[in-house]
Amino acid sequence: MQLHWHRADLRASDNRALSAAATSADDLGPVLPVFVFDDAVLAHGSSPRVAFMLGALAELRDWYRDHGSDLLVRHGDPREELPALAAEHDAERVVWNRGYSGLARERDAAVRQALNDTDVARESFEDAIHHEPGSITTNQGDPYAVYTYFWKKWRDREKEAPYDAPNEDELASVDAETPLPTLADLGFDEPEATVQSAGTDPARERLLSFCESDIYDYAERRDYPSDECTSRLSADLKWGTIGIREVYEETEAAADLAESEDDLESVREFQSQLAWREFYHHVLYYNPEVVSQNYKEYEHDIAWRNDPEELQAWKDGETGYPIVDAGMRQLREEGYVHNRVRMIVASFLTKDLLIDWREGYDWYRRKLVDHDTANDNGGWQWAASTGTDAQPYFRIFNPMTQGERYDPDAAYIKEFVPELRDADPSLVHGWHEASQTRRDQAAPEYPAPIVDHATRREQALSMFKSARGET
Repeated sequence: MQLHWHRADLRASDNRALSAAATSADDLGPVLPVFVFDDAVLAHGSSPRVAFMLGALAELRDWYRDHGSDLLVRHGDPREELPALAAEHDAERVVWNRGYSGLARERDAAVRQALNDTDVARESFEDAIHHEPGSITTNQGDPYAVYTYFWKKWRDREKEAPYDAPNEDELASVDAETPLPTLADLGFDEPEATVQSAGTDPARERLLSFCESDIYDYAERRDYPSDECTSRLSADLKWGTIGIREVYEETEAAADLAESEDDLESVREFQSQLAWREFYHHVLYYNPEVVSQNYKEYEHDIAWRNDPEELQAWKDGETGYPIVDAGMRQLREEGYVHNRVRMIVASFLTKDLLIDWREGYDWYRRKLVDHDTANDNGGWQWAASTGTDAQPYFRIFNPMTQGERYDPDAAYIKEFVPELRDADPSLVHGWHEASQTRRDQAAPEYPAPIVDHATRREQALSMFKSARGET
């Protein structure tokens, strides 16, 4: 018997560790899939993410049951639960796919030691990204701190084909008696957001739909939130309901069907976003402290402002800057925010409100279904000009210009800010310049801007210059 320990790989197909165990079934026995609800991990969880995870686990359990097996679930410390399960089922080996955060790596090491102490073989595999940390480096052997150079090597490296799912003969015949817990059982409330469907089948539907059409317009339209020209696979990749090799294979199939150079370039642009994801995983692996510390060092501490009222207005989508408020309300309603809008709201928090990026990162961690430590931390530090290959501190998004450029008809804004649905787009994008009388006439329930962008821009420049030691 062998145990496969599922974590953020909630799928049976294109699962490297599961496939490795299945191919060893003739020698080591069939594979028994298990999942452990770990309180140390749940302490960093949130209602939207745990709801998605439970949905994915339910579909995964159904898949195993359809194939003559089952998914065993336990609630406790994996250092104790996995050796106990191995003993209970006389398992010779436990396999799993590695994590890259500091918490995941510490947990992996602790479980490895616990299994070693009980003489159970153990093996972990790279699975969540194409190229493991250390495989793409500078000519001097150092990890990259600049994405462009990383992307060039990532693009040219050969990618593995997807791994096959195990067949019934390779899976243990067992009936799991323990039901999946509810959100309440795990200490979470029902999420405020409507969480998208979870599991491999919905993930594949999203992938195939995207690769049939929108991927060819991705380069041109991805920054326009009302177009929804994105894959919506971020939560699937975070939870591993679909394998990265399967995703890449489908994008390569789309590239083969491209009818023009523009179509092909658009596919490559989407693939470059997959590379960004891996770049940030490499950064986190080599710099686990970035979860709570600036990646970039300044001569002096950045003098972030502490203004609870402005922070709360940002969280509530009540800043008086329409594109910012639309993004924050989308976060609340869907547990998701369009990528361009994520950059806009992050820039507004750090450069207009002058509030520490960690406040925004923590709020997104609690509200996003697709929160991924590496990607979210990388994105927030990019916007705050504190991260690797970050936005220069003197390039500050103008939220009104961004809204007018990427949502010219205010369609996205009006979807999430109903107070402005009857307002002319020119007024929406000129809200900061409109008289209070004009605002009261058009949208009396929508607030005036809580700060002046031009003033705060100058303050942000001064704040960063002081941190840099400039007079």
